[in-house]
Amino acid sequence: MRYEGDIYRPPGEWKSYLLQTTVGCSHNTCTFCRMYRGKRFHIRPLPDILEDIRMAKACYGDLRRVFLCDGDAIIMKTEELLSILDALYDAFPSLEKVTTYAGPLSTLSKTPEELKTLRKAGLTRAYLGVESGSDALLHAVKKGTDARQMLEAGIRLREAGFDLWVMVILGLAGPGEAGRRHILDTAAMINEMRPRHLSALTLTLYPGTDLYQERRAGRFQAATARDTLREARLLIEKLEVDPLHFTCDHASNYVPLKGGLPEDRAYFLSRLDQALESGTGMRPEWSRGL
Repeated sequence: MRYEGDIYRPPGEWKSYLLQTTVGCSHNTCTFCRMYRGKRFHIRPLPDILEDIRMAKACYGDLRRVFLCDGDAIIMKTEELLSILDALYDAFPSLEKVTTYAGPLSTLSKTPEELKTLRKAGLTRAYLGVESGSDALLHAVKKGTDARQMLEAGIRLREAGFDLWVMVILGLAGPGEAGRRHILDTAAMINEMRPRHLSALTLTLYPGTDLYQERRAGRFQAATARDTLREARLLIEKLEVDPLHFTCDHASNYVPLKGGLPEDRAYFLSRLDQALESGTGMRPEWSRGL
């Protein structure tokens, strides 16, 4: 298959065929993210995408899952996305899911009717990088949206019928009261948005990101491992969505957790308490990453 640059996908899409519809991220200024810094964002020509689908058909025969990358396929014109979905379901009789990352502003640029049309055409799951429910923190990390817009984007996707998967970042605000406020605001947003899935990742500072430079210059204090474990505990305590598939097992996390809320809440809290008290079950720092 033909790809431009490095390709990223959610961990849950490891079985999916990766179809590059857009290159890079339509926003690409978040201070914590380096994923698409080496790419100039653009939408691939529709004929090239349709040709890739024909190539995938010739190579694989049939597929069950497809992920539309890179960072924001939702930004494409609705008519083009519908053409891609039609081609995918025509090419692969066993196709069950087509999924994508969704940018908040790109989502809000579409009407609720357009989103429902895309869902009915077979775009089944949307991954939304919420990062935080804090308006001030979203502004500080240059997310390009405010908390109200982020919440509205998530609600629109859910109400359109998407299997909504949200990601948030532990440690994004740094230690102390700022971190606590970040988690309380985030839990409040998730409770109102009501996604089906929530993944909590842990901030990892990498060279080439603005936040890494801020830390080196002394303008940002990074949360410690214990800080992020306390944030995870507070988040799990405050979440009220039922049912909620919850994962905290990304390579960036210190204590891997995966299960459902509310049924696994006591188990999650016990695991975190053990790690806070004795370090039991914690990943060593060297093994963490994106």
